[in-house]
Amino acid sequence: MLSIMLRPRWVLALFGALAVAAIFALLGQWQLARAVDAGQTVERSTETVQALAEIADPDEPIRQVATGQMVTVDGRFIAGDEQIISGRLNGGTAGYWVVSHFQVDAPGEAAIPVARGWAADADTAKSVAAKLAADEASGETITLVGRLLPTEGPEIPTDGASAHVMRAVAVSALINLWADFDNHSVYSAYIVQTEATTAGLDAIDSPEPSPELELNWLNIFYAVEWAVFAGFAVFLWYRLVRDTWEREREEEADAAAAAAAGESLSNRA
Repeated sequence: MLSIMLRPRWVLALFGALAVAAIFALLGQWQLARAVDAGQTVERSTETVQALAEIADPDEPIRQVATGQMVTVDGRFIAGDEQIISGRLNGGTAGYWVVSHFQVDAPGEAAIPVARGWAADADTAKSVAAKLAADEASGETITLVGRLLPTEGPEIPTDGASAHVMRAVAVSALINLWADFDNHSVYSAYIVQTEATTAGLDAIDSPEPSPELELNWLNIFYAVEWAVFAGFAVFLWYRLVRDTWEREREEEADAAAAAAAGESLSNRA
């Protein structure tokens, strides 16, 4: 088979296959370069406080550019609608959030959940929630500042867990627990208060979101395709050489068989 590869015809064919493979490789490199050049690091000034109404709308999905944004909004807490969310990490330690119903002072008075603080144990969280439910000043208008995050999906309680224990800040579940909440607009997100403003609760650890890198995956897919084509060009040359080698071996075997048959006939004659 090596002798066939060294024939001038197949040496030239190899050069041709390598040339085609090189062209395909260059095309793949070009597509990969385009994917990298098109990749953009999404840097957002999430720590610059913006008005909630400027970056999000009630009853609409929260846009990606608004996720993690520090926002400010005027409104009031609705006493009695506090809920406790378990399994929340704060500095790596599991604990509980106390989440309240916040009514926005805006046209339509849309509602949004607010995580007011973190407690290390359930008893503390329940005690604070009870105090907030009885707080007569909760209806006063305040200016709230915190980080805007998209709603979480509701979780089904695990075996043995109480059906009343929530593990996710799911707006769809919270509005069913809020008293006298019917046909009101609501944000598909919640706000995390980043400062400890509620007695008995620690500030929630909500760091600045890290920059995101967006890549053009279509260009990466094309680059992989060109690499496959380059390998196939060389493989096709090898397959043709092997086919030639197998055909010549068959022809030699047939010729040897014919010669042996002819010699046998001569001996009989």
